[in-house]
Amino acid sequence: MSTSRPDQSSSTSRGSRHSARIVAQTTVDAKLHADFEESGDSFDYSSSVRATNSVSADLQPRPDKVTTAYLHHIQKGKLIQPFGCLLALDEKTLKVIACSENAPEMLTMISHAVPSVGEHPVLGIGTDVKTIFTAPSASALQKALGFGEVSLLNPILVHCKTSGKPFYAIVHRVTGSLVIDFEPVKPYEVPMTAAGALQSYKLAAKAITRLQSLPSGSMERLCDTMVQEVFDLTGYDRVMAYKFHEDDHGEVIAEITKSGLEPYLGLHYPATDIPQAARFLFMKNKVRMIVDCCAKNVKVLQDEKLPFDLTLCGSTLRAPHSCHVQYMENMNSIASLVMAVVVNEGDDEGDNPQSVLPQKRRRLWGLVVCHNTTPRFVPFPLRYACEFLAQVFAIHVNKELELENQIVEKNILRTQTLLCDMLMRDVPLGIVSQNPNIMDLVKCDGAVLLYKNKTWRLGITPSDLQLQDIASWLSENHMDSTGLSTDSLYDAGYPGALALGDVICGMAAVRITSKDMIFWFRSHTASEIRWGGAKHDPGEKDDGRKMHPRSSFKAFLEVVKTRSFPWKDYEMDAIHSLQLILRNAFKDVEAVDPHTTAISTRLTDLKIEGMQELEAVTSEMVRLIETATVPILAVDVDGLVNGWNTKIADLTGLPVDRAIGKHLLTLVEDSSTDSVKMMLDLALRGQEERNIQFEIKTYGSRTDAGPISLVVNACASKDLNGEVVGVCFVAQDLTAQKIMMDKFTRIEGDYKAIVQNRNPLIPPIFGSDEFGWCSEWNTAMTKLTGWKREEVIDKMLMGEVFGTQMSCCRLKNQEAIVNLGVVLNNAMTGQETEKVPFGFFNRKGKYIECLLCVSKKLDREGAVTGLFCFLQLASIELQQALHVQRLMEQTAVKRLKALAYIKRQIRNPLAGLIFSRKMLEGTELGSEQKQLLHTSAQCQRQLSKVLDDSDLDSIIDGYSDLEMVEFTLHEVLVASISQVMMKSKSKGIRLVQEAAEEIMNDTLYGDSLRLQQVLADFLLISVNFTENGGQIVIAARLTKDQLGESVHLVRLELRITHTGVGIPEALLNQMFGNDGDISEEGISLFISRKLVKLMNGDVQYLKEAGKSTFIISVELAAAHKSGPN
Repeated sequence: MSTSRPDQSSSTSRGSRHSARIVAQTTVDAKLHADFEESGDSFDYSSSVRATNSVSADLQPRPDKVTTAYLHHIQKGKLIQPFGCLLALDEKTLKVIACSENAPEMLTMISHAVPSVGEHPVLGIGTDVKTIFTAPSASALQKALGFGEVSLLNPILVHCKTSGKPFYAIVHRVTGSLVIDFEPVKPYEVPMTAAGALQSYKLAAKAITRLQSLPSGSMERLCDTMVQEVFDLTGYDRVMAYKFHEDDHGEVIAEITKSGLEPYLGLHYPATDIPQAARFLFMKNKVRMIVDCCAKNVKVLQDEKLPFDLTLCGSTLRAPHSCHVQYMENMNSIASLVMAVVVNEGDDEGDNPQSVLPQKRRRLWGLVVCHNTTPRFVPFPLRYACEFLAQVFAIHVNKELELENQIVEKNILRTQTLLCDMLMRDVPLGIVSQNPNIMDLVKCDGAVLLYKNKTWRLGITPSDLQLQDIASWLSENHMDSTGLSTDSLYDAGYPGALALGDVICGMAAVRITSKDMIFWFRSHTASEIRWGGAKHDPGEKDDGRKMHPRSSFKAFLEVVKTRSFPWKDYEMDAIHSLQLILRNAFKDVEAVDPHTTAISTRLTDLKIEGMQELEAVTSEMVRLIETATVPILAVDVDGLVNGWNTKIADLTGLPVDRAIGKHLLTLVEDSSTDSVKMMLDLALRGQEERNIQFEIKTYGSRTDAGPISLVVNACASKDLNGEVVGVCFVAQDLTAQKIMMDKFTRIEGDYKAIVQNRNPLIPPIFGSDEFGWCSEWNTAMTKLTGWKREEVIDKMLMGEVFGTQMSCCRLKNQEAIVNLGVVLNNAMTGQETEKVPFGFFNRKGKYIECLLCVSKKLDREGAVTGLFCFLQLASIELQQALHVQRLMEQTAVKRLKALAYIKRQIRNPLAGLIFSRKMLEGTELGSEQKQLLHTSAQCQRQLSKVLDDSDLDSIIDGYSDLEMVEFTLHEVLVASISQVMMKSKSKGIRLVQEAAEEIMNDTLYGDSLRLQQVLADFLLISVNFTENGGQIVIAARLTKDQLGESVHLVRLELRITHTGVGIPEALLNQMFGNDGDISEEGISLFISRKLVKLMNGDVQYLKEAGKSTFIISVELAAAHKSGPN
């Protein structure tokens, strides 16, 4: 079908073109179906396909009576397959409003034609379903009524009252009723007693693990792996991966078969082979099974009083269409199983995690199709597992598509840059006379530049006479547009299309001036097709009248003989960009010499300025890395260490000089070698992985402590040409958390005391039982999400608690819920899980980003009884590291804000260092000197901490992790006061400390450096706004609450009282975030208050006559002193 259209930014019109194509194609499908029904045995498939495909998409045919009847037949069909039976129930009464003819015999062992005998129930219209099944089964069905997303409960195991036979009830909701498919549980099956996906997933766990272990970068490898895994999982004779192209025709891109079957790999099929209506149903029901296409279908009888026809679109039993049955029989396929592969469509919506707008449009990328030469039944739990597997496969397909687009767009951008460079030297002939040329911009077979009535030709092109004719036709018929793109000049209406032959079918043309143009040409589609299947012998002939894959292939080749592959949107965008560049170049062509010189001079200046800025940023980044409090290492392209910062040297005990030059793989534990090797290989190819957990060896005095557990982000280092020259790894030390987690998972019986503890130091925790119902939801989760424990307990964790529609905590998209399911189910099946990125919208609509860690819950015998899920809000170190990684990409405003904050914070600890050093110079080293040196060290550590605060958002939004170290209030106050001593002495301000010695020397636990930073900030502000000769009093008060036998919760209140008129109101408003315009002092106070909030405290400012007071409250921890050491 022609895709001719005016050349424009195609992203704006993709939706309308797609809708028009669907309308047109549905009409074509309906016509083919009507021909089949009317012709019977005389139906000629090939001629019907050729006839129906002559309809042009541009005509946008309106649905007529034939189309309406066809759609009604598809949606309102009254037949089901005989391997199960169907009931439709009224939602309010649970009485039968429709049933299949085989339901009475299958569910009650009594034919509907035989009257009831004794206590045997009668099943028919109006029957109460509770009389057919056992009490627990009836109760389970009734429970489904109150469930928002009833499909989450599938399958529901029910037992018939009369026979006791088990059935899987697969329930879905249609208007005002429940439709239930009943599938018998085979004698060889172990009935699934739990509802939902958690149990089904176990069947596909191996296949999903295999898919996830594949390196990215090859769609072919991904599809080959998928068909192999489905082949092993389901046991069908043939499994194919079937891809839909942009014009809706299909292609088999991967296949595996049992020996002796004819291969279909590489075959292409017309769009009519899988009608649009069927594709719509695949979007709704992701898995479709036909057990025996030769079996006699069963009628569904419905209550005549119903005001509407019951739709069976959502039924797993829905009978196949007669046309499809004939197709299957012709290809000797009796049974089939089809899985939909649904991916994201474009980038128009849903990219912003804060967005509450509709999510990205989804499209049917293709199908995974299984065929069998004999009848084959796949139980519903295994089909559910296949659906989950297909969703995981779709996520990987989506990533491969994004990667392919990035590579193509990168190549196009590189080519455009080179073309522009050529234009600077030779306008416009450089784009056809040098390499690369315009043929390298997009995939084509030939290109022509028509300039000043002369032609420059590349590749396969029309003759000069034909080119002039095409240009005249465009001027007469498309003069109002800037160009044209079509995959068929014949369908676009060009009179001389057939004379061009097969070699010229598709064309993209853009107008540079009224007389000058550029053309790109493509040959017909068939020339691009490579079929990998066995060929027929010359003497063999297919019956083209029959519906068969080879007939479809031949019909497809016939249909596309006048067409090329369609022009992709990004190709047209590249062509359009070149058109704009050339138009501007042509306007200035008369003044090209002086203008070019001016441009070149300006570009040189810009390059120099850019290099200087880049050098400054690089220098700052190196300094940040060296002083960072997170482990950072770097390797070259050979994997040899060329960067090893102080933090990782301290953690591992391996000094920098010994680490440099070693291969990274020799430094990690053997158990981590594979994951590190894969991450390194991907990073060297420019694919940066996130949150990869591995263990690194320890050396020297650190050897006995065991390996260090790190979670790492990879960052590819690139040169000015964009080539990868090394990899930087930014890590977070998880050793302490891992040890604690290991201990936690070994706790027997005491977990409830921890989960239900209201201590704010306990992280957000939720959990599920072995069947997927939410069983734990601690106080921290309530605070984070806004949902109370009683509101989520006993809801399905996947679907009701976390889901994409009517769930408590809405996830961003379908991909997020699939990824969550994979993590939960991996843990449930006993696999080791790593921390993974996780995000959801809380009750107030705020998007929460965190790391999710899942651990299995075991009983005394070691059996898995459920899951514990821990949320770790993004730590300050990780946020800083990510900021370093993207420093050059930040906007000017954010960079200025961060630099203002760093500049302000550097002044305080530097002043303390200067003061301590000057005091040290006049004394001999003794206890006092040691104290001064300690104070100096404290200030230096604070300085390093502040220098790492490049990303303020994590502090402002309250998602930072605080350190937990042992300290005394005395050392914090001394270090804080030292930072204001020089200024206070210069103003003659007296500093008075009023705190009991016991409080000053009590051992506390918390983030001492952050507390020190906060106190120094408030002291400096107080000194600034205290008059000369004034006084500042620092007082401390401490209260303790016992949490357990060994731990106290400490509430520390510090008061900084200074004389004078106090701090201006505008500055206080900035501290509390009430003023949009923020000063240097204001941002310092604002950040300090946010840090106090992170310590579960707050800041108040009290003004009195002649004095004012900062009241700073924080929560810390202290050890319980049970007696003398």
